[in-house]
Amino acid sequence: MLTNEITQIEEDLVMIANRVPVNEKATLDILCRDDNGQLVVLQLSVSEDDTMFLHGIQSLDYVDKFKSFLKATYKEQKINDKEKPRLILIAPSFSDAIRNAAEGMKGLRVDLYEWEYLKLGDQKGLRLAPIFSLAPPKSKKPAENKREPKPEKEQEQQPEKEEPQLAGESQAEPEEDFKAESEDEEPKRKRKLF
Repeated sequence: MLTNEITQIEEDLVMIANRVPVNEKATLDILCRDDNGQLVVLQLSVSEDDTMFLHGIQSLDYVDKFKSFLKATYKEQKINDKEKPRLILIAPSFSDAIRNAAEGMKGLRVDLYEWEYLKLGDQKGLRLAPIFSLAPPKSKKPAENKREPKPEKEQEQQPEKEEPQLAGESQAEPEEDFKAESEDEEPKRKRKLF
């Protein structure tokens, strides 16, 4: 399904191949190129899976070793074999370990996208949301670091239940939910006052 909606990730991505065996344990899910001819490896998962990062790195290494061969094989794709390929991981969610590993990669672009399959009546489709992107520096400037917070799963809102009141109690404004540890520092933890 993603191969049909690949332009949701980046408009200029063009698929070259998919399901390419890299070794006995890893398969390159989708190989693409962007409008600059840079090779892009898409690694997909249907669940939160830390091994996808390792498989993605193995696929990236495989493509990097054979990019000249790929350029000769897929001449019509105008592959730029001078640039290192980049990796895009796509899953419904990512663990903090994957997020931290992607953020810690230096000189290598790794993007994280979370996906969600949506169906509304006869309409169905894939919603992709960029979670993290770290582009390697093109000059001596530091790398662009964009990190979006992990989205909360939408839950049905349930009506709030009113707390029973004892006779004689009035409905007053609630007291502060928390207070600072000292006057000059921000709260370090929340405390409920009873």
